[in-house]
Amino acid sequence: MMEPVNVAVIYYSATGTVHALAQAAAEGAEKAGAHVRLRKVAETAPPEAISARPEWAQHLRDTADVAEAALDDLDWADAVVFGTPTRFGNPAGPLRAFIDTTGPLWFQGRLADKVYSAFTASNTAHGGQESTILALGNTFYHWGGIIVPPGYTDPVQFQSGNPYGASHVTGDGPPSDVSLEAARYQARRVADVAALLKAGRAA
Repeated sequence: MMEPVNVAVIYYSATGTVHALAQAAAEGAEKAGAHVRLRKVAETAPPEAISARPEWAQHLRDTADVAEAALDDLDWADAVVFGTPTRFGNPAGPLRAFIDTTGPLWFQGRLADKVYSAFTASNTAHGGQESTILALGNTFYHWGGIIVPPGYTDPVQFQSGNPYGASHVTGDGPPSDVSLEAARYQARRVADVAALLKAGRAA
């Protein structure tokens, strides 16, 4: 019996799509036997921008009880799954702002040798999903992380069609069953690989 691993699911979501994917990812990691922390990053948009979109303000209220991500969550984790909407083909600013605080952990080597993966959502098809996930990969390289994508390693991946990470087109409505299952599968795979690495190091 392998020792359980710690998986942090850290995300930014403005109106709820990425939040739903993050919840599914947390479920997937838990199903794999991992200890899971679901964490949102702090909102950085000005109040007037948020209030201009009722669904944005509502989502903030709906997720008020979700704990905000801290550096301790990264230090605790054996694996981290990041979620973000696309912003011009890049991760959203609030997630980048959180990542930009990780210098002290990186300098101590405390982010190295962990498993990392990412998922995303865009408003339109071909809206920068792959480039957003790849952009996060640049950070993982600097950290010395082990990147684990879902690939085409499960039947759901042939339905979702994104080997880089789970993704959803928000213009089509809320995340579909396929998108949610892809997020669950991705996190299960991350937890399984992290568990194998942990067992190998202990051997």
